[in-house]
Amino acid sequence: MTAYGTPSVVSGGAGELLVLWAGIPFAGGLAGGLLAAGAGWVAGLPWAPAQGLFRWVDGLPDPYALGGGAAVGLLAGLVIGAIGTAERVRVTVDGTRLRLRCGSTEREVGRSATRVVFVDGKDLVLLDADDGELVRQPSDLPTDRLSRAFRDHGWPWAEADPHRDAYRRWVPGLPGLPDGADALLRARQEALEKDRDDEARELRTELGRYGVVLRDDGERQYWRLTRSAFPPG
Repeated sequence: MTAYGTPSVVSGGAGELLVLWAGIPFAGGLAGGLLAAGAGWVAGLPWAPAQGLFRWVDGLPDPYALGGGAAVGLLAGLVIGAIGTAERVRVTVDGTRLRLRCGSTEREVGRSATRVVFVDGKDLVLLDADDGELVRQPSDLPTDRLSRAFRDHGWPWAEADPHRDAYRRWVPGLPGLPDGADALLRARQEALEKDRDDEARELRTELGRYGVVLRDDGERQYWRLTRSAFPPG
């Protein structure tokens, strides 16, 4: 396949949907039924939470307890499947553009605006000519399939982040950051610690306007500057 051939599509495919809408609900129903069957044993554990609920379930006739537990587990599995479906990622690449679909949202990035493409952990990352991030999209898509799709169409693929050694661990008050960036990083640290993912993403975008590029390691933030980042002061 060449840069001018048929677009390459990388997604979880039908197998992923089968797992989301059949495998996970089935496992949830099975787990719910088993938990209901063992409700009396769980209620007897001194450290178990919601012991009153488990004693109540244990007092129900077996058909109701098992059926109810399986139904609750099945429903929980369906909810998880719906969330997973909403977060599915689909990557379509040709010689001129990337179309990135996540759930119901889609965006495009041009090949001419992209300096390098790589995978960082589970994130697909595209950098621009200023070494700022055009895209950072979490996904479970296989790296080898992504690499082949981009390479087949002439995109500049890298096996690792070319700026990985430039990142520094953020601590409050650290010198070298543009004015105002430290306050944003403090706010983002709080968002990470409280699992406010949407807020953390918004603050990442805002820091990008200052020329600050971020990598996360759990709740730890690492940063580097783009080529045209605002200098301190």
